[in-house]
Amino acid sequence: MSIVILWSPWTNTDNRGAPAAGVQAGLQTKPGLDLYPPGKRVGAPKLEGTTLDGEAFSPSGLAGSIVVINVWGSWCAPCRAETPDLVRLANEYANKGVRFVGINTRDNLDAAKAFVRTFRVPYPSVQDINGEVLLAFRDTIPTTVVPTTLVVDTHGQVATRVIGPVTYNTLKGILKDEIALGEANR
Repeated sequence: MSIVILWSPWTNTDNRGAPAAGVQAGLQTKPGLDLYPPGKRVGAPKLEGTTLDGEAFSPSGLAGSIVVINVWGSWCAPCRAETPDLVRLANEYANKGVRFVGINTRDNLDAAKAFVRTFRVPYPSVQDINGEVLLAFRDTIPTTVVPTTLVVDTHGQVATRVIGPVTYNTLKGILKDEIALGEANR
């Protein structure tokens, strides 16, 4: 089992590893990385909506997978900076039980589709023009901070939250650890 130690000057956990006050309420909006140990994790909200292609998105195909949920907008410069890393990881982990889903927020549909084409994003994104989808995530994601990324474990629990852009190495380390944790718990 590999251990990756990630440090951030901003943390939203107390000294026991539990989410600090306000994390579930979506009040913590400082950039940073929040790692939630097993036993201290909370359930991820059900992600539903319409994809950029106009199809109904159903989370049923995600059950039992590690899921990376990325909140983005085509207008967001940090989103453009992190997307090549997300695309690379989505392709690398496609056959390893990891699924990626985007939430496109406060965006024009044509601009969002152009973004997906430009970056060759291989995973679906749920369109959230007016913030209704993010409202379901208000206890885990600050609804005004873009980009934000969640990693949800195989039990549907939030394992990690990254407020601000995520890098290839950071997310790869998180995914490796989650896969190892899942294998150790079989």
